Formats: sequence, structure tokens, C-alpha cells
Amino acid sequence: MIINSQNLDLAFKGFKTVFNGAFDAAPAFADKIAMTVPSESRDETYGWMGLFPRLREWIGPRHVNNLTAHAYTIANRKFEATVSVGRTEIADDRLGIFKPVFSEMGRDARRHPEELIFALLKAGFDLPCYDGQNFFDTDHPVEMEQGAAPVSVSNMQAGAGAPWFLLDTSREVRPVVWQVREGYEFQAITQSSDHHVFLNDEYIYGVRARVNAGFGLWQLAFGSKATLDATNYAAARAAMMGFKSDGGRVLGVTPTTLVVPPSLESAARKLLNSEFAAGGETNEWKGTAELIVTPYLA
Repeated sequence: MIINSQNLDLAFKGFKTVFNGAFDAAPAFADKIAMTVPSESRDETYGWMGLFPRLREWIGPRHVNNLTAHAYTIANRKFEATVSVGRTEIADDRLGIFKPVFSEMGRDARRHPEELIFALLKAGFDLPCYDGQNFFDTDHPVEMEQGAAPVSVSNMQAGAGAPWFLLDTSREVRPVVWQVREGYEFQAITQSSDHHVFLNDEYIYGVRARVNAGFGLWQLAFGSKATLDATNYAAARAAMMGFKSDGGRVLGVTPTTLVVPPSLESAARKLLNSEFAAGGETNEWKGTAELIVTPYLA
């Protein structure tokens, strides 16, 4: 192949097509767990976290909710993956041997949000959310009555086992925020006058993004390190459905998704798919949640 701008552009388009094809085809759960929010700056502050405006009988003037009651900031982070392709490889028309590399790069870019999102969930027992408490905590403050002292509400079970998570993903607002400043973009350096190309006789291809994951509403998530069994699963569901907002109104949380690491896949499938429980009685929890098994919790 003659090395000129036209052929280099064709090579770039070919690599990009492979990248995009793998990106689009890769299975991903990020959209089921997180709400995607566009970012316009280096970070975004979510002042509405914890606000649950509910319909009330209109007597007297409207009750105006303060959208800056809480402040939770998510800073964007830069990510990249870069490879080099020798000039001689393109000159010798050996582009096909690089297809698996760019296919894997596209797949990794597609699943990168999951890597960050599930790592964040796993760390949720130790990282704070909008109310200053750890995302999974026993002491989330909720003001059940106006002017009264807050009561502590728990969205976790303690234990020494592998963590599992029960989530309500049925709403526009999700337990996790996926913040996008600049999406995953495939790029290249192929100009002969470029310093790297001139010195190393190779072209650079890669992907970059500015994104980050952050916590959404703790009321839509329950984290447990206790044994994944019917008793603990039932307790987690009951706790979530009993969550209330400030003012004591029931939030109407409905657990829809169970997220587990590979080590708990068997227990989770028995819990959600088996017709009968361990004692032979009907399994009342069959079909009560969608199961997500992810290696990013391992």
C-alpha cells in the first residue's frame, strides 16, 4: 500500500469501523443501573439530591421545595487506551492482523462504564453520598416530621461475605449517576510531520473519554454483605419498600434488580429462578428481580 493521506485515512476509517462495531455489539448493563447525565464543565454539582417533591392537597400558597438543599459534586476524569501501528505494517497491507486489537478496544470502551459503576457500588460501604453518610450505611438521616430530629435509616446489611446489591432501576432517577463530559472517541495520529511518527516510524491510534460515575439516591439501593438467602433478600426488599422521604411520605420504592459477583451467581439463580425453595415449598421470590452477574464485583 502506498503511504499517502488518502490511504492513511482509509486505514483509520477501517480501524474505526471495527472499533465502532465491537462497541455497539458488546453487552452492557450500565444503562440499566445508572442515569446518564451530560456534563458541561470539569465537574457537576447535584443540588437536588435527596429532594422528593410529592403532590399534596393545595391549601393556601404553594409549598416550594429548595433544589439546593444538598450538594453532591462529581468531577470528570480522563481515560485513554492507545496502541501503535508500524508504518511498515500499513505499507505491507497487513491491516487485517490488527482487527482483533481494535475490536477489543471497542468492546472495552463499551464496558468501561460498567467497570466504574460496579466498582463504585462495591466501594459504597466506605464512600459518602449526598447526605454525608456512606452510600450504604445504617445512619442515613431522614426528617420524618418537620422540625423533628432526624431518625436513622439503614440501607445495608452487615456481614463478612461477598457483597450483593438490590436496586430500584424502574425510575428516571437511578442509584448511580453516569456523567459524560466527552464520550468515547476513536482518534489517530498519522501525519508524517508529527514528532512521534517521524522519530518512531509508527502511527498512533486510541480512544479517549472524559466521564465519571457517582452516587445517586441511596433510597434506591440496598447493599449487603450477609448471606444471599431468602431471609436476607426478603429483609432487603422490605426495608427498601419502607423507605420514606423527609416529611414521612412513603417513596414507593420497588426493587427490580439484583446485582451479584460471580461467586454468588448460583445462590442468586436459585433464589430468583427456582420453582421451589430449599425446603420443598413454593419459592415466593421467583421472578421478583432481574439478575445481573458481573465480574466487576469479583
